[in-house]
Amino acid sequence: MIHIFDELPDARITGPQRPGIRCIQFNSRKVGKGDLFVAVRGTKVDGHDYIPDAVAQGAAAIVCETLPAGDLEPDVSYVLVKDSAEALALLASAYYGHPSEKLRLVGVTGTNGKTTVATLLYDLFTALGHACGLISTVVYRVGDERIESTHTTPDPLTLNRLMAEMIEAGCDYCFMEVSSHSIVQERIKGLKFAGGIFTNITHDHLDYHKTFAEYIKAKQLFFTGLPKEAFALTNIDDRNGEVMLQNANVCRKAAYSLRNVADYHGRIVEEHLDGMEIEMNRQQVWVQFIGRFNAYNLTAIYGAAMELGQDSAEVLRIMSTLRPVSGRFEQVRAADGRLAIVDYAHTPDALQNVIDTINELRKKEAQLITVVGCGGNRDTAKRPVMARVAADGSSRVILTSDNPRFEDPQAILDEMRAGLDTGQMARTLTISDRREAIRTAAALARPGDIILVAGKGHEPYQEIAGVRHHFDDREEVTAAFA
Repeated sequence: MIHIFDELPDARITGPQRPGIRCIQFNSRKVGKGDLFVAVRGTKVDGHDYIPDAVAQGAAAIVCETLPAGDLEPDVSYVLVKDSAEALALLASAYYGHPSEKLRLVGVTGTNGKTTVATLLYDLFTALGHACGLISTVVYRVGDERIESTHTTPDPLTLNRLMAEMIEAGCDYCFMEVSSHSIVQERIKGLKFAGGIFTNITHDHLDYHKTFAEYIKAKQLFFTGLPKEAFALTNIDDRNGEVMLQNANVCRKAAYSLRNVADYHGRIVEEHLDGMEIEMNRQQVWVQFIGRFNAYNLTAIYGAAMELGQDSAEVLRIMSTLRPVSGRFEQVRAADGRLAIVDYAHTPDALQNVIDTINELRKKEAQLITVVGCGGNRDTAKRPVMARVAADGSSRVILTSDNPRFEDPQAILDEMRAGLDTGQMARTLTISDRREAIRTAAALARPGDIILVAGKGHEPYQEIAGVRHHFDDREEVTAAFA
């Protein structure tokens, strides 16, 4: 009989060799009688400190990197491993019956565009008649069921449980965002991917990865770990696009582009505020998206569909019916002609892309008023850059709070303002209260003007001092226009 410890061939087991396991936990507070507790070393908390608690609560087995000091409980299995985070992922996959091997699992990684690409692939393949799952920043989907998202890429137990539920619901595809954190923290270890997609890489998460080189390396590891039978699809217009696939040992490497010769080539033919005509491998289609960044996303989606063996004409037909993802270039219109665009852009590059798109399409006499902030307890280096990008491309800027978390909102705004010169400062207001900032933008706007509310997109909350308060940019804009 196969036991889940067989997934850890290099482990050294002290105590019972093949105990009965009720379920797996990595949070000691959830451990019950007969559970397996995996002691994972986190960035703030070390699970090894809670091994005594897990044993006291009835754990049948402990997986750890170092054995606890003192006498070991004779009825408890202590499984010594080199990397307990990796062990957790491998055990989770085994516990749920290796669900990723029974799905065609496609991972999407990159700084910007992950949510749009993964979500639209889910929408596309659902419309093609397939039962699908989705794991994204906005929502998890098991077929038609919607589940609240907690992380871009959840922990291994949640990941494998969701995929097991997808199989039970009859799904044959799963599309998931793969964050750089999840790669480094081994959350996706043991998953079998049918393919991987790289969107782009720009300045983000340096509070965690410390250097841009380490951030790139994290993304590259995803492709290095793809199985031989998988496909790898990369954006070769990104200067690191080809780097991603250097060590990938896959049977099929493909590229997409708007500027270079590639397997999948996109080109914007015509563009308006309500959509654009795009040429995809010499076939034209009207889509309900705008902006070069969305042209890249759609080209990636088309390329992935082709790699997964779908019919080109049918894919393009359905692409024309797809709608933007919640909080991604979402438009709210006032009766008098003012227009607000709510977008998740929270990196300098994403903000630049959205502002450039608006400026290409807005009338010469129309103002662009940008409302933007930066999250607390995150990458501080991008704060002055975000302010500068907003000021460079906007008629007026209102700096405001995003999710300050445990930081002083005013201190964040001061760091943003440090990126502005005297001329930019003259066109910039600083209003810490986000609701008041949005109302001020609405009051400043004239008919025909465009307001960009950036940074939070789909998020229905604002996190202040560790507490989440209901706050939805779309609701606030609608109320301000009213």
